[in-house]
Amino acid sequence: MNAEAFLSGKSAGTEAALHALVAEWSDAPTRLVEAVSYSLFAGGKRLRPALALGACELVCGSDAPALPAACALEMVHTYSLIHDDLPAMDDDDLRRGRPTSHKVFGEATAILAGDALLTMAFEVAARTGNIAIVTELARAAGIAGMVGGQQMDMEAEGREISLAELRGIHACKTGALIRCAVRCGAMAGDANNVQLDALSAYGEHLGLAFQIVDDLLDVTGDAEKLGKATGADAAHVKATYPALLGLEEARRLAAQTIDAALESLAAFGPEADAFRALAQFVINRDR
Repeated sequence: MNAEAFLSGKSAGTEAALHALVAEWSDAPTRLVEAVSYSLFAGGKRLRPALALGACELVCGSDAPALPAACALEMVHTYSLIHDDLPAMDDDDLRRGRPTSHKVFGEATAILAGDALLTMAFEVAARTGNIAIVTELARAAGIAGMVGGQQMDMEAEGREISLAELRGIHACKTGALIRCAVRCGAMAGDANNVQLDALSAYGEHLGLAFQIVDDLLDVTGDAEKLGKATGADAAHVKATYPALLGLEEARRLAAQTIDAALESLAAFGPEADAFRALAQFVINRDR
């Protein structure tokens, strides 16, 4: 199973569904819809939707029940990127090779675009008809999840922290939504407890590896391939794995974490090969 083909296939379904959802907002302010669309359709791997769709397909044979959750996850992720890029946060000028939302639409509209995406995500998630999925998304995105992780990340700037603290920050900031994506997909497919536990562990390890590689790419990556400037973490004196452990040890930890993700899939047969390939894709990616 080719990871890029898997991501491309799942992305196509997500993309079509997202366009259909945006088309429903005909009574919303035109400029706000334009700002939402600018970021929502800016490309990207669509990793979180793919994880949700793939997990659902793995446990029930179809990804259709997870499509609303997949769209909701991408909306939450996109909102987080818009807000991360703001001058008060990471102050980035580029995202995916294009000017960031606030550079094109102004800070106020960029903030509102993020607000709109976050709010509408929960309306979309509710279309699964499963309150557990809505709750899962709220917890992963909220004060003890992604948003809390962002706060902890800011508070860690410029000071020495332990590896345990760094893991805690990134388990919330990045890992929570990736783990949530796998869990939401599994729940949409009516996974049993054994399946849900195994896929939750996979998502947790994958989220950690994804963040470590992100940190590495900010040091060693190609800005043109990444579509954004490198060196931002060092400029903000952020707590990162390369800063704490060094490049080689950070790479070793990423590889070890991917091995743990693969071990989590031991209970599944070849049906999980797409997730196995995806784990390798995460550690080998260059953008």
